[in-house]
Amino acid sequence: MTRSTIVNSPPGLNVLHVIHDFLPRHRAGSEIYAASLAAALLARHHVTVLCAEYDPARAHGQVTWRVHEGLPIVEIVNNWVGRSFEDSYRPGLVTDRIVHVLEAVQPDVVHVHNLFNLSLELPALARARGIPVVATLHDYTLVCPSGGQRVHRAEAHVCASIDATRCARCFKESPFYVQLSVGAVASSAPGGWAHQLAMSARRRFPAAASRAAAAAARHVAVVPVTPAAIDRRLARARQVFDEVDLFVAPSAFLADEFVRLGVDRARMQVSAYGQVTSTPVAVTRPRTPLRIGFVGSIVRHKGVHVLIDAVRTLGASRFELLVFGGLEVEPDYVAELRARAAGRPVRFEGAFDPSQVPEVFAEIDVLVVPSLWPENAPLVIQEAFQAGVPVVGSRMGGIPECIREGVTGRLFDPRVPSELAAILGDLIDHPQQLVAMAAARPPVKSIEADALAWEARYREVMAPRALDGPSEQAS
Repeated sequence: MTRSTIVNSPPGLNVLHVIHDFLPRHRAGSEIYAASLAAALLARHHVTVLCAEYDPARAHGQVTWRVHEGLPIVEIVNNWVGRSFEDSYRPGLVTDRIVHVLEAVQPDVVHVHNLFNLSLELPALARARGIPVVATLHDYTLVCPSGGQRVHRAEAHVCASIDATRCARCFKESPFYVQLSVGAVASSAPGGWAHQLAMSARRRFPAAASRAAAAAARHVAVVPVTPAAIDRRLARARQVFDEVDLFVAPSAFLADEFVRLGVDRARMQVSAYGQVTSTPVAVTRPRTPLRIGFVGSIVRHKGVHVLIDAVRTLGASRFELLVFGGLEVEPDYVAELRARAAGRPVRFEGAFDPSQVPEVFAEIDVLVVPSLWPENAPLVIQEAFQAGVPVVGSRMGGIPECIREGVTGRLFDPRVPSELAAILGDLIDHPQQLVAMAAARPPVKSIEADALAWEARYREVMAPRALDGPSEQAS
């Protein structure tokens, strides 16, 4: 490299990525994408990841600085200690810790992936210090307090609109209400016998304590959650819409949804996720019996039960179903899936390391994505295409944007398992379709190309502030 090249190269940026939780403990799509993007940026810039962790074995508000595969990580323990629903989205102690992180890291730009488990105050805190904020939209956690899927758990209802009354009922059915209720005990008597007993139980007998806490929380209104409280949270989320300089959605569907909810269209872009490139394992497809696969988080809104109900109607000698994903997130749901799958050729393969993705897809002939919630743009579809595996996906959210019907895969209504069964039966009877679909799969954007696009966005949002000059740091 010549000296003139060095002089003319733009200086590296100091980027802070923000996400609700992180690797290695959490391995869902948004965590994997954030880690991949941060690692790609790390080749040219200084990158830090700020995340949260729910861990009653550690003190609420504890900050840990660690390194994960070369990435500096700042982890704040958020045990949902508070006395009101407002403390679930703007917790005082966690917000104070975020201020210290911003002052210690001094980022040029903040890239938000998820504010859940942290604080909706973060964008305002950054902007007060003259730091521009960009955001990748992965789900609906800004407007959905129960986890961001916009699915009412007890009523199995997909929320086309925000209904505060329904949201209040839904939140009380979520595991987050249990966390908030246990945290309220800790807040009302810190260090007292009730707090010590609750924390000891969760450390020594986590599963039993969680079930007991859930039963207690749902029968005793430890923390009131009213429609008015939901409305106040939504109002604060809409303020966040104005505090973020640029939103990027990986699907047009998700972009349109957030514009409908109040994001300025001028500050919204649509850009597909980048993917870490890998070499597919050589496989001769399709096999007999056909190997059908599910790859992802085994939670109810991912619709694994829809897939199992569909294959139950197929002849047992015609297929094998391989389910890849951690079995510990929703153990009761996994037990239900095992019962539904009894007597059928269904194997629960468990979790796998990201480095094993090519080997996982080498095990299957077709991927099924039976999501019940309006998904964004599942990374698993890109992983399948990269491995040469066709995809059968639910007609929900941004999934239809990823699959060309009859060309790269098939689409179905997840509310009708018989429709999925008919598609799978047709693929079993006419396996040459899978060969044609694999050949027609679209190219997948590399994470390196994605990182370059994000560098350009960072500099774009930084430019107005550079022209205005440095702003006074907020105290």
